[in-house]
Amino acid sequence: MASSSGTTTLYGDSDEMDQRKRRRMISNRESARRSRVRKQKHLNDLMTQLSQLRNECNRVMSGVQMTTQHYMSMEAENSVLRAQVAELSHRLQSLNDIIAFSVQPIDSGSWFPGEQYGGGGDELMSNSLSYLYACQPILASPDMIIY
Repeated sequence: MASSSGTTTLYGDSDEMDQRKRRRMISNRESARRSRVRKQKHLNDLMTQLSQLRNECNRVMSGVQMTTQHYMSMEAENSVLRAQVAELSHRLQSLNDIIAFSVQPIDSGSWFPGEQYGGGGDELMSNSLSYLYACQPILASPDMIIY
């Protein structure tokens, strides 16, 4: 379908084709522009979110550091307290041993059967602490030995 006055195609006039192409081109440009705007907005949103997450991460890390420092100080304090408990337990055991020794009955017998220290009612032997002093070794001097 060609006419003698101008060129016509199956789709109509060449000017109409050019207009369609221009409209399509403009539409494509607008679509691309909207797409770029959406991408830029998405990128801005992601950057804002990244900034917020970094701030939160820094806050959490500060909290972890503070908690770790607190834990370390508590651990050191607990170590000191454990050492004090061990020392006090040892002291308590020593005191309990002294008390147990002080309340033990004194053997009023002697090495020989039927013989006792001073008749058995000796005041010195009834007190355990006095007994400790009484059981001190007696030192001999060289001039006491008789040949």
